[in-house]
Amino acid sequence: MPIAEDVNLESMADRMHGFVGADISALCKEAAMRALRRYLPDMASEDEIPKEVIDKMLVVGSDFEDALKEIEPSSMREVLVEVPHVTWNDLGGLGTLKQELIEAIEWPLMRPEKFRQMGIRPPRGILLYGPPGTGKTMIAQAVANETNANFISVRGPQMLSKWVGESEKAIREIFRKARQVSPAIIFFDELDAIAPMRGLEESSHVMERVVNQLLAELDGLDSLKDVVVIAATNRPDILDPALLRSGRFDRLLLIGPPDKLGRYEILKIHAKRIPNSEDVNLEELAELTEGYVGSDLDSLCCEAAMLAMRENLDRVDMSHYLEALKKVRPSVEESMVSYYERISERFKGGVKIEPSSLIGYR
Repeated sequence: MPIAEDVNLESMADRMHGFVGADISALCKEAAMRALRRYLPDMASEDEIPKEVIDKMLVVGSDFEDALKEIEPSSMREVLVEVPHVTWNDLGGLGTLKQELIEAIEWPLMRPEKFRQMGIRPPRGILLYGPPGTGKTMIAQAVANETNANFISVRGPQMLSKWVGESEKAIREIFRKARQVSPAIIFFDELDAIAPMRGLEESSHVMERVVNQLLAELDGLDSLKDVVVIAATNRPDILDPALLRSGRFDRLLLIGPPDKLGRYEILKIHAKRIPNSEDVNLEELAELTEGYVGSDLDSLCCEAAMLAMRENLDRVDMSHYLEALKKVRPSVEESMVSYYERISERFKGGVKIEPSSLIGYR
């Protein structure tokens, strides 16, 4: 196959996680077909292809890039594995938390030799907790994108089955698949749905077996090279304490509502896709949206755009945003914020969390 100089086969190999020989063959054929389509305008439908056209035919890097988006490795077809398109540029309001996430997740996957050199073990798991709408899922997707890792997303309630042993089997299968397609990030959304504290009256035997299986897999992460586990929850106080000890979910990160600067950054991101008028003052909007989380700000921008559409306007004015503020209210109350802050303080002190020891928000 004639390939151009811009094709870096070594870099391609690093990104072809889970590819077997047949998959690589299919990838090359797809890249060649894409290259051929580029040269079709130079070929007459009935005449013989000119020699000069054949001589200049090359498969370029963009052909392989496009083919990579189409060819799915056979080892990834049993579960949903993806590389998300979310980047750090799509997220705002993280502040110093972004650096903590990079150190806890990106560094172990991209610079493992540094950890070996310093003689330290990278975090096995990272728990993101906080009120709804603060972007916990998008954070996990951005990390997977920045590291070129495969992203296995698991929603907690979907793991539960009425058949004995099926839920535990599903947990084992996810970790087995992660080994095959590493480097990979396993993301458990709504972790509290499958890992509540054992021994409670409301806790079922199914839940306890799922927690035991999850603990067994986390304890066996030494064999899971280049695999990071991230979990998100709105109820960290009801999680089984065994999950939160060192060696399992090592990093417990509170994702709270953004401050004024964070809200301004989020509004700037949304402003890129919305045709705003020159009178729109994002700094003023950031000042007026105290208590709003990322999803609230997204709803605010959408509502303002809808108001402009109803008036048959091509641009969104500041008046539309001010009117939208009357309809879109913050979803996170002050009592909810203090609830998570109390949990954060207890986590920092290494105190065992008991549901009865925390007064939930109303």
